[in-house]
Amino acid sequence: MACIGLLILFLTIDMPVSFAQSNGLEGRLEGTWNVRVTIRDCASGTQIRSFDSLTMFMAGGAMIDSTSGIPQAMKTPGQGIWEHAGGTTYRFKFKSFSFDAAGNFTGWTIIQHQATLNSAADAYISGGTANIYSPIGNLLATGCSTTVATRFAFD
Repeated sequence: MACIGLLILFLTIDMPVSFAQSNGLEGRLEGTWNVRVTIRDCASGTQIRSFDSLTMFMAGGAMIDSTSGIPQAMKTPGQGIWEHAGGTTYRFKFKSFSFDAAGNFTGWTIIQHQATLNSAADAYISGGTANIYSPIGNLLATGCSTTVATRFAFD
């Protein structure tokens, strides 16, 4: 009986902690976010265009991004990583593969941002870069963007 008690105690201590979106999220980025992306001229910061995305930050540091900025038939969802950088600051990085209208592989894009979460943990802003690569890995271009995001939540 003591062995069962120790096993239960061990499993309880060793279990990863999961946080619901509606509770205890002060300073936490985990969850699903409605994101407004603005592509900017890197030199001047001038807005070029904006579009919506949906991003999910998962426990353990994985993330998925889906965007309306490029037709889904021409790119894969972005898959990547995120981490807490301290305080209300986080950073994330994700990669997606690109295709032309005929379905031919045209390369990939890596987007990297630093985000600042608000004190209520229901909104963040971020800024960073997008590096666009050819199918053989040559850097073709670098772009800049900012985002404004709100937590996707029940009303």
